[in-house]
Amino acid sequence: MPELPKKYKKDFSHSYALGPFPTFELLRRRPEQALAVYFRADFHDQEKLQALCAQLGVPCQCSAKALERISQKEVCYAAGVFQKYPGQLGPHAPHAALVQPGDMGNLGTIQRTLLGFGVKNLALIGGGADRWNPKTIRASMGAAFQVEAEEFPDFPAYLARYGAGREIFPFMLDGGQVLTPENVPQAARYTLVFGNEATGLPPEYQRYGQSLFIAQSPEVDSLNLAVAVAVGTYLFVNRNGDGPGGGRQGYEKACPF
Repeated sequence: MPELPKKYKKDFSHSYALGPFPTFELLRRRPEQALAVYFRADFHDQEKLQALCAQLGVPCQCSAKALERISQKEVCYAAGVFQKYPGQLGPHAPHAALVQPGDMGNLGTIQRTLLGFGVKNLALIGGGADRWNPKTIRASMGAAFQVEAEEFPDFPAYLARYGAGREIFPFMLDGGQVLTPENVPQAARYTLVFGNEATGLPPEYQRYGQSLFIAQSPEVDSLNLAVAVAVGTYLFVNRNGDGPGGGRQGYEKACPF
């Protein structure tokens, strides 16, 4: 069993999945990255956890002290330590791109939302929230272990790698087209681009593709980033047959608007 873990820092080569569900998702989805698992004596599923760890050859230990060190003030019944790993996007799959996302809770929630709608590729542009921070992993409820995330210094770097034959749809407050269930674009390969929570996308993103705007009442200045991603992704995947709705027929049945 390795030495007790320390409070997370961004420059670590490892991170933590805090909570029983994210820990089980780590072991099921990325067992090769799991380094150790800790649990409390009063964790009711400890036998199941120990059995899975034994099957995978992952060290598993009852240690409230270890959990206190990595979870800080929260009561945490189980946690997994895992090695960080590089992500690689599917070249032909639909992508979501976040430009300098600032909130780790939003980033985790967005990964969970994307996975729920069948989008498993996320480009992270220009830095921002740490995708490996335990807060991000916990907010994703383990979805981070199924969504491929790849980081790029800027959007041209992303386009140089994945832009060929791909349509780009930036979501902007001054978007050129209001997105409705009736006019969702059809595209063989596409990327939905969303900006920072506070500033949105810079004006130059207008030139990358057809910009879109999600209509909203004048009582709010903008939608929460995670909500905007959810609305845009839901409409696109069902229109284009990439998600659980299964294409135009599924879209018509499933869309509540």
